[in-house]
Amino acid sequence: MKEDALSELSDIVFLFDVDNTLFDNDQFHADFSRYLLEKYDFDVHHRFWKIFEQIRSELGYADYFGAIERYRIEAIHDQNVLYIANWLVDYPFNERLYPDAIAVVQAAQRVGVTAILSDGDAVFQPHKIQKSGLWAAFCDNVLIYIHKEMELADVERHFPAMHYVLIDDKPRVLESVKQTWADRVTTVFPLQGHYAKKREDVAKFPPADITVNHIGDLLDIDFQTLVNR
Repeated sequence: MKEDALSELSDIVFLFDVDNTLFDNDQFHADFSRYLLEKYDFDVHHRFWKIFEQIRSELGYADYFGAIERYRIEAIHDQNVLYIANWLVDYPFNERLYPDAIAVVQAAQRVGVTAILSDGDAVFQPHKIQKSGLWAAFCDNVLIYIHKEMELADVERHFPAMHYVLIDDKPRVLESVKQTWADRVTTVFPLQGHYAKKREDVAKFPPADITVNHIGDLLDIDFQTLVNR
């Protein structure tokens, strides 16, 4: 990210989540799971995902490379394990952007400043964002935290604004940010990915200011009006 991303107060900053907001992470996850089954076997597949979930529970975010490293310690004599990371590095991330995702970002850029606000590790998540084309689309305006909803002061330091628009597929994050920024933020919930499908979990939180079925539906909205909600 550019150190001098924003030096003056902007009228509006659009903050976009990545996974299952702009990028179909559920499909990527399914592709990777299928690869493990086809390249290896059920035992490898099962053990890898168990380690993956253990690490996510420990760290609070997904760490694919960390899971590979831990699995390798268990299977130090299985040289085939070394191919797993190559599959992840070479994955065609640009093919997994949701339809009209870039067009929505460009529409927002005509109204205000845009930035990625993501959670994740310090290796794979930046790689995914870069290889998908999102890093370039956001002109280096990329923030990646462990728990982004707890880092809003730092977000404001990088991107000071009168008003924010947060587009995210996680109702928990939308509500947490709303509690902090109140009327200074408009929350947008795209009904994409596994979080949106968990209706009981979604119902635990107040509705977002705006809900759309797909990220591309935002092209039907006048972005300037989001500030006045």
